[in-house]
Amino acid sequence: MSPEDPTARSGVHPVDEKLPPFKMATTGLQHVAAMYAGVVAPPLIVGAAIGLSGTELTFLTGACLFTAGLATFLQTLGIWKIGARLPFVNGVTFAGVAPMTAIVAATDDKSDALPIIFGAVIVAGLLGFLAAPFFSKAVRFFPPVVTGTVITLIGISLLPVAFGWAQGSSPTADDFGSVTNLGLAGATLVIVLLLRRFTRGFVKQIAVLLGLVAGTLVAIPLGVTDFSPVADADIVGFPTPFHFGAPQFQLAAILSMCVVMVVSMTESTADMLALGEIVDRPADEKTIAAGLRADTLGSAISPVFNGFMCSAFAQNIGLVAMTRIRSRFVVAAGGGFLVLMGLCPVAASLIAVVPRPVLGGAGVVLFGSVAASGIQTLVRAGLDKDNNVLIVAVSLAVGIIPITAPEFYHAFPETAKIVLDSGISTGCVAAVLLNFVFNHLGKGRDAQDVTHPMEAGEEITGATTRAPATS
Repeated sequence: MSPEDPTARSGVHPVDEKLPPFKMATTGLQHVAAMYAGVVAPPLIVGAAIGLSGTELTFLTGACLFTAGLATFLQTLGIWKIGARLPFVNGVTFAGVAPMTAIVAATDDKSDALPIIFGAVIVAGLLGFLAAPFFSKAVRFFPPVVTGTVITLIGISLLPVAFGWAQGSSPTADDFGSVTNLGLAGATLVIVLLLRRFTRGFVKQIAVLLGLVAGTLVAIPLGVTDFSPVADADIVGFPTPFHFGAPQFQLAAILSMCVVMVVSMTESTADMLALGEIVDRPADEKTIAAGLRADTLGSAISPVFNGFMCSAFAQNIGLVAMTRIRSRFVVAAGGGFLVLMGLCPVAASLIAVVPRPVLGGAGVVLFGSVAASGIQTLVRAGLDKDNNVLIVAVSLAVGIIPITAPEFYHAFPETAKIVLDSGISTGCVAAVLLNFVFNHLGKGRDAQDVTHPMEAGEEITGATTRAPATS
């Protein structure tokens, strides 16, 4: 903090500063705008996979907004030893999308899909809550080579969803994959890219949201937009607990979501470390444990109100770094807006109006950015090391199997396929195990530099040309 900083004179850390009401509201809305598309994408994906009606999809989207607000309250305001008390935004994690759609695909009666998902998330959340203090001590087993691989797989696994959206609402529709739909997706993508390239500040932060609005407006004269969800939605509503049925508990689904919980806790830990440096309040082991308790408790509570697993939103950390507004109460105000939006079905129904091709165009940027974030993490992972190259190579290959060869595990039992058909889950398990074997068992196993993943490395000494270590 600089001497000129008024908060330094008052003795209040910028993280604990309470801004004037108008500035608090506007900056809180900016955080909502930065995360909004990310919050609504998972319920749209899962709801579409189940075949929910427009009204039910609106309800599910509103529930996820509501529970994201509750989880953000837990993280920013905190109670007892729960909450990092940092400007930390929580919402539905992308990591759970692929496993949840796998659960949907493996469920014969689609009306049971959401109860099974909710039951698995509740158990995973409670187990994660109990494991939080221990997990904060075990982060050494989740270095960038693991987290980068997993984040990359999240983006890669979700890109096919964007491509499907770009083609239309249903494979059985006459216009599925038509020039009109693909053109609409392409136009939306171009709009988002132009906004990101030629605008600044707040407008640049909400480029995806503005792209969705612009794409929807373009779609209206083409007859692609359906406004019936708005007409059928209530002005005021409440996400009735267990609206889709009482939770069901299936072992395979629980195991799948427990893997997602590990991934989510790993991402949140990395985000807390980064955010602590940005706001000049480094996250120690106690802070990380408290933040993980908020993540996991928020995830356990979320299904009660028909929401999904919650985790940190990295894009909001970038927003804090850019604006230098470090107050956790600003983010809490954003959580309040999320709750209000969840209690107003009309507001939530506006998302259901957006045509699938428009979502597809924006999804390319959204999901591709997740994969790019993973690649950025891998750049820092030390890929000049032979062991790390092998870990990434094999883990990515294992994780991409369900995408490139969907029938690869067709001979396995349905319960096993819930886990195996999720590239994120299998890739994460592979990365953790391989990292443990190569970088933790024995000594000096991570010392070999390579210029090519097929180089002999450890087998031939003095005969290889080693690449210089990257910084």
